[in-house]
Amino acid sequence: MAVARLRFLDEEEVELIDQQSMECLETIGVKVKSESVLNMLKEAGAAVDDKTQVAKIPESMVREALTHVPKEIVLHGRESKHDLRIPVSSWPYVGTSGLATYILDIDTGKRRDSTVKDIADCVRLADALTGVDFVQTCTTATEVPQQTHGLHELWTALQNTTKHVHGVEIFNAEDAEKQVELGALIAGGREELDKRPRFTVIHCSIAPLAFEQDAVEAMVAFAKAGVPVTTMSMSLSGGTAPVTMAGTLVNANSENLASFVIGQAARKGARTIYCSSSTPVSMSTGMINYQSANQPLIAAGLAQMAKRYGLPCMVGDWGLNDTTEPGFPHTLSETMGIAISTMTGSDMQGGVGALDNAKGTALEQEVIDSYVWENVRKQMTAFEISKETAALDVIRDVGHGNTFLTHIHTARNFRKEIISRDPDKARFEATMSKVMVPEARQIAKRLLKEHHVLQLDRSIIQAGDKIIKEHEERLLSK
Repeated sequence: MAVARLRFLDEEEVELIDQQSMECLETIGVKVKSESVLNMLKEAGAAVDDKTQVAKIPESMVREALTHVPKEIVLHGRESKHDLRIPVSSWPYVGTSGLATYILDIDTGKRRDSTVKDIADCVRLADALTGVDFVQTCTTATEVPQQTHGLHELWTALQNTTKHVHGVEIFNAEDAEKQVELGALIAGGREELDKRPRFTVIHCSIAPLAFEQDAVEAMVAFAKAGVPVTTMSMSLSGGTAPVTMAGTLVNANSENLASFVIGQAARKGARTIYCSSSTPVSMSTGMINYQSANQPLIAAGLAQMAKRYGLPCMVGDWGLNDTTEPGFPHTLSETMGIAISTMTGSDMQGGVGALDNAKGTALEQEVIDSYVWENVRKQMTAFEISKETAALDVIRDVGHGNTFLTHIHTARNFRKEIISRDPDKARFEATMSKVMVPEARQIAKRLLKEHHVLQLDRSIIQAGDKIIKEHEERLLSK
């Protein structure tokens, strides 16, 4: 099938990044602040220095791990119609933003701390929007205990969508175990969760080349339970990675490969998704610089590296707004960056509804991002290129200087071959504008009022609430 794709690295450059990453892992290694994980890596063949907590991973060990990583994964929804198979055959699947700390109130427009109810609203709206394929937990539950806010966020999301849920916050291995218990309730038991995982989690290494104890032990727990782990590197050029493009790609690629080795050491065949949200830092402020031209190019390069290994991936972001107010603030040159990020081979992208470099979110922005994406993604429609579709017999039948309009071949095929944009949603594509925000606000309110999500059985909800409550009480008693 023919799908529009952009390419950043040539084949020799892909191989260079691969070889430099292998050398990085074998000679520099990764710092793993967990005795149990270090011992696991030592048993699998890594050279471990217990004093420095550095594991040096030979190339052979990396290559061996890559042979066991599933090359295809199905991300299951609570309803099978929402199942997502990756790698994709056309455009990437997109999901909501991850873990904003504030929301713009849809009634007042004022910024405030986000709550469990806001998560429910964001997720339920995403469930209604056809431009959103999977759901991240969107915002932070600020009114619950800090050590269990990830549990509340995941449980709220699972109740308010039948799409696949991508969990964002993991506190430690014990927290991971409780998340697995919640997922098993939804799936109908641990064996069913293993067969048909209803949620995925993000695991972040600490660039450069480090793994914190709680996070990496949680990663191992998820791998053993069959929950897909998205191994996000956040390599910041000039901050936590070399300032050069090549250096950033090597750092992010090395962290992903190390994560894959850890996952396979925990369980052969563990489902793992190559992931990056890497970007430069601003040399004037020291902050993350999502507005740089480098960011989509980093995503493009890392998508190519994932494909080099035959791995499903989630790189770059689909999100139209890095400012603090809803709208479409980008220029044409900035939207070109969005095109590069989405058309270079990523299978998944998050960011729908995000504001302010993902620190905030807004329901209006969810609508805008979803509506624009529904038109943009059509540029990546898959077309069959074959002798049959080349239609030489039809060309011969029509003859010289005549029209194909009245031929039966045109009538049979034009609906699937001619891809039209939705002019109604095109109204939301005004760049450097907020003109669409009032309408988006009304759409969000209407969908929240009218859209109903298939409810879980009351006994399942009560069981999940009990898991969280008892866990909180146990933490409090400590």
